[in-house]
Amino acid sequence: MQLLDCPVRNYAWGSRTALAGLRGEPGPSPHPEAELWMGAHPADPSRLVGSGATLLVEIAEDPVAALGQHVCERFDKQLPFLMKVLAAEEPLSIQAHPSKAQAQEGFERENQRGVPLDASSRNYKDDNHKPELLVALTQFSAMAGFRDPEATVALLEELGSPRFVPYRDLLAEQPDGSGLRALFTTWITLPSSDVAELVDDLAESCVALLGRSPRGPFAEVARNLLQLVERYPGDAGVLASILLNHITLQPGEGIFLDAGNLHAYLHGVGVELMANSDNVLRGGLTPKHVDVPELLRVVDFEPLELSPVPVRNAEPGGTAEQVYQVPIDEFALSRIELDATGLLHSVSHGLSRGGPQIIACTRGEVIARSGGEEVRVPAGGALWIPDSDPEVILHAGTARDEVFRAVVPQ
Repeated sequence: MQLLDCPVRNYAWGSRTALAGLRGEPGPSPHPEAELWMGAHPADPSRLVGSGATLLVEIAEDPVAALGQHVCERFDKQLPFLMKVLAAEEPLSIQAHPSKAQAQEGFERENQRGVPLDASSRNYKDDNHKPELLVALTQFSAMAGFRDPEATVALLEELGSPRFVPYRDLLAEQPDGSGLRALFTTWITLPSSDVAELVDDLAESCVALLGRSPRGPFAEVARNLLQLVERYPGDAGVLASILLNHITLQPGEGIFLDAGNLHAYLHGVGVELMANSDNVLRGGLTPKHVDVPELLRVVDFEPLELSPVPVRNAEPGGTAEQVYQVPIDEFALSRIELDATGLLHSVSHGLSRGGPQIIACTRGEVIARSGGEEVRVPAGGALWIPDSDPEVILHAGTARDEVFRAVVPQ
């Protein structure tokens, strides 16, 4: 087991205080810090503290020792997941991720066209899909998946704007995935002048709605839409946001997003675990490249009933480790709470063996012991545990320790 030196990704929507504070560094940071990457993605792999070698190289030198024979065979000798801590001070782009087949076809197509991997117009950075699980560390606001069309018809009715009546009627006449596709396509392909007028009208309608019903069923949606209008005036992504579920996660709650789920994270700090990919198709709320035809190829327009991911105890009768239940082969995520006093949670917890693991400490400090070795993992730190290591036992270093554990399901 070895501590990881994890790269920080700087994007405009990031926070100048959240990740710095997590790592115990002074803030505000010189630039917005958006993501702390923990893994072996070629774009920015973590490094092993001490040797300075990247985790990518460490795995390549002895993949069986690092990953185990089973993972090597299933995932072509690669770590199949990427773990992040994400800090959103402002909304991220509205986006979707391709399926495995779509990613393979799109990656090969852009390679044949000679599009450089670092080109701003490139859609597919690799040939992998990117299902993802996000678990909130703070209250976390997000939009994800298409809301039930009948509920969206009710929202458009509640907005009370004559400009939106034709769009309300379009969806009311076909309240299903096909109707959502038709309305989404209509909005995202409108001339920019028409989009600007609709977005301005939407802002006025949201203000009026909040004046009439500040605690009504669509009040949170209206507030989110107003924030998006302020940040991205005249952006068709604001109109698309009308169609999505709006959810606020409390700390410890998670959402899972599969291929094709249109989504945008709005505000908060969370742990994100995903398949080892960086493929993103954007639809708005961003100055970056937007490829509407490609986005329409990958988006799943079937309504999604969005709710926090269910959790279960990792062991019968145990309470220290809670596992998030997601239907994916590449990763599993669990949350472990430890307490040095023993009053609220266990003082220590043993980690089951089998396959590679990354442990991220998000509160307090834990002490990892294995085969006579001891490593302290502070808040904001991460620990790499290869398959070949003996059993690791985590011990509480403070009264309120929290770690997240990423593994490959057996």
